[in-house]
Amino acid sequence: MQVIKTIAELRSFRAETSGSVGFVPTMGALHNGHASLVDAARKDNDTLVVSVFTNPLQFTNLGDCDDYRNYPRQLDADCELLEAHGADAVFAPSVEEMYPGGVSEIWVRTGEMGTVLEGASRPGHFDGVATVVTKLFNLVQPDRAYFGAKDAQQVAILRRCVADLNLPVEIVALPIVRAADGVAESSRNQRLSATDREHATALSRTLFKLRDGEFSSAAEAREYLAAQPGVTVDYLVTVDPATLQDTENRPALALVAAHVGPVRLIDGVEI
Repeated sequence: MQVIKTIAELRSFRAETSGSVGFVPTMGALHNGHASLVDAARKDNDTLVVSVFTNPLQFTNLGDCDDYRNYPRQLDADCELLEAHGADAVFAPSVEEMYPGGVSEIWVRTGEMGTVLEGASRPGHFDGVATVVTKLFNLVQPDRAYFGAKDAQQVAILRRCVADLNLPVEIVALPIVRAADGVAESSRNQRLSATDREHATALSRTLFKLRDGEFSSAAEAREYLAAQPGVTVDYLVTVDPATLQDTENRPALALVAAHVGPVRLIDGVEI
């Protein structure tokens, strides 16, 4: 497996490949959810590239925040996992390599889809995501790119981005990987204490109850979750999977965001 640090090296690697290319973009601190994406991409493609880049553009104040500074970074461990799962190359650039002139002047704007739900709590987040992912698509030139369904809003936005910008990439979304306690796998779970972890199970428990008809509405589910210990709810809604607009129709996505201890967690289920 080749570890690539520069754009020039990546372009050289890409020029020597043939056949289909699968791509898994990540911010590092990889877990079983990422491994499932890598395994699927390995199965589907001749060449597999994974990026490990903690992108400051998608954080508050362009990375001048504790969330960015505290985001777990463990490249050596990530590379061990990726090699074990069959990656051909890991693109792990520095911030300076990706943004040599400083913060980009030209961004990919995500419109109304990027201002609701996560975008309402984290203004500019999805513009930062769409900008860096578009850059990575241009560099890697993949046939398919793989994302986890936990980031349902991100998936919807990137599908629209690919369609609107005519990018020749298929977006593949794979089911959420959950731990035995039901908590969705996330790099941020590393920052949960044992007590926080127990409290975090309330998110999936509430979503499953909503999916199974134990609540009559998302509002009722939100009230239940808000009453659980250690949980501060940001939102719990049902939305159209393509547009992210609120809906009571089915099928829909039930999406939740909440703070548990020092960590903001998201989760979702199809209903």
